[in-house]
Amino acid sequence: MLVDKPAGPTSHDVVDVVRRAIGVRRVGHTGTLDPFASGLLVMVVGRATRLARYLVHQRKRYTGIVRLGTTTDSDDRTGEVTATSEAWTGLTQDDVHRAMAALVGAGRQRPPAFSAKKIGGRRAYELARAGQAIPLADVEVEILSFSFTSMDGPDVGFDVLVSGGTYIRSLARDLGTRLGCGAHLAELRRTELGRFAVRDACPADAVVPRAVRPPRELVQHLDAVAVGEAERDLLRHGRAITVEATLSGTVAITSGEELLAIAEAHGHELTPRVVLAT
Repeated sequence: MLVDKPAGPTSHDVVDVVRRAIGVRRVGHTGTLDPFASGLLVMVVGRATRLARYLVHQRKRYTGIVRLGTTTDSDDRTGEVTATSEAWTGLTQDDVHRAMAALVGAGRQRPPAFSAKKIGGRRAYELARAGQAIPLADVEVEILSFSFTSMDGPDVGFDVLVSGGTYIRSLARDLGTRLGCGAHLAELRRTELGRFAVRDACPADAVVPRAVRPPRELVQHLDAVAVGEAERDLLRHGRAITVEATLSGTVAITSGEELLAIAEAHGHELTPRVVLAT
């Protein structure tokens, strides 16, 4: 199910809305959106919640606004202001274009102190709120595109396509550092996750049971292998199956439009990792 989250509620709040709307307790989502952010949440329902792990590394597209000249401890508008600068007043649109272009590509990124990453079993934001130093390690990310869309005073509009695991708050912070004036993320909207787009999502206040999509759509980025009833019986019991094709990596095993399992392929053998067949 695709849901267009409004700014304000948490992603978990939207999970609760979906649970009540469709009458299913087992509901999750792939890719948290901060409360102030809006846009696409890909919901997983029932047995399909086990497929969430296969969407974690999918590319994501966002639009939003970076506010130059003000730095916050959370790298977004919800944090406490830690520094201000008027240096942004001397910047041109070309300066911003060049700084954005310099951030495109693969590299390392420092996550925000107020993030959900765990340190010693506790969330980083819990430690940050307690005033403890947060030694967050840099992570490998890729900025596939980072485009300027507008500039109104200190507010820079953008469109960005990133690898899974990229923090747009960190990207806003890094843009401000590169421009020499500091910055934070003022607005954010997720428009795409993998092959899913927010234009196909239903509003959070209009969720209905028929909006639930087939599990196969969640892993449409995986190669599919069609099998028959004999293989279905083996999969149902968690048994490996053999196929004629020589394969490698993670694949979806299907029967018609039904998703039976996700498996790891090694040559002709497919070992199930997640079984949905009943």
